[in-house]
Amino acid sequence: MRRNRVLKIEAIDLFCGVGGLTCGMQQAKIKVLAGLDNDASCKYPYEKNNQTIFINADISKYNFSNLANLYSNDSIKVLVGCAPCQPFSSHTFKVKNKEQDIRWNLIDYFVEAIKAINPHIISMENVLGLVKTDIFQKFLVSLTNLGYMIDHKVVYCPDYGIPQNRSRLVILASRLGEIKIPKKTHKKEKYVTLANAIQHLPAIKAGEISTDDPLHRAKNLFPINLQRIKQSKPGGTWLDWDKKLLPNCYKKESGRTYTAVYGRSSWDKVSPTITTQFFSYGSGRFGHPEQERAFSAREGALLQTFPRNYDFGELTSLARIGRHIGNAVPPRLGFVIGKSILEHLENIL
Repeated sequence: MRRNRVLKIEAIDLFCGVGGLTCGMQQAKIKVLAGLDNDASCKYPYEKNNQTIFINADISKYNFSNLANLYSNDSIKVLVGCAPCQPFSSHTFKVKNKEQDIRWNLIDYFVEAIKAINPHIISMENVLGLVKTDIFQKFLVSLTNLGYMIDHKVVYCPDYGIPQNRSRLVILASRLGEIKIPKKTHKKEKYVTLANAIQHLPAIKAGEISTDDPLHRAKNLFPINLQRIKQSKPGGTWLDWDKKLLPNCYKKESGRTYTAVYGRSSWDKVSPTITTQFFSYGSGRFGHPEQERAFSAREGALLQTFPRNYDFGELTSLARIGRHIGNAVPPRLGFVIGKSILEHLENIL
């Protein structure tokens, strides 16, 4: 991009949720015109934090020409998004008749949006299991037939400054020329650890809400789980517990492989993948390294790299907040993708 030339770059975010990807793109100085999602509860946090439009709609019934009309005539048009990833998760791949999940073909609607908008650049983020599907190969063929050059790769999030053990499929495509997946920004010895991300937060107990930060709240624990977490060690397993504390499933041979459940995380490592259940001690290695509780909502948001001042709206439901945070694209990943798009434009134009 010539230094004396200023390009207008505009993006729209499909399946935007509360705006993790939008937030990161805007941190990279790419203006996001709107986000679209079928979950109306995402409207307040999306609009409040990103100062842009939330379109509450079912993508399978939406007229994409409405999105095309939002772009300026002279802009570089970018379309980004993350189709709901549950159909392609490792858990779902064990389920019979998974193709009957109504979310299975949502990527087809992403293609329909591309056809209607004809964006210059596309980015999609999803779980790595998507690469094993016929629908992914069909998606790549569709982009190629529409004139896009494509790069895709499964990236490890700690390589990009995200403090969690998360691998994601990133797809970049451009009809302007060759585009590349972003280079790693962090070496292993420089990973952002759990301690880097959350150790500064004040101590709270299970069931308690910080007086300084309403989002720093932790789910209460049943007495049996309080006993279990007291006997849990960072990075350890339920094998560290007294046998009387074992659930019945762990007394069977079939349950002995689930060693991360009811686990504590370690300060000097990245966190486990932040799921929609990160606030629940029994749903993974979500136990705090020192305190006798699971991660708080604030800790989950920080591990997802949301800014400290990100407003998630009404805080009465941990389940809803957990869904919003766990389903989000980490803003830091959105930022890295945004910077890669800008670098591509610098090299091409």
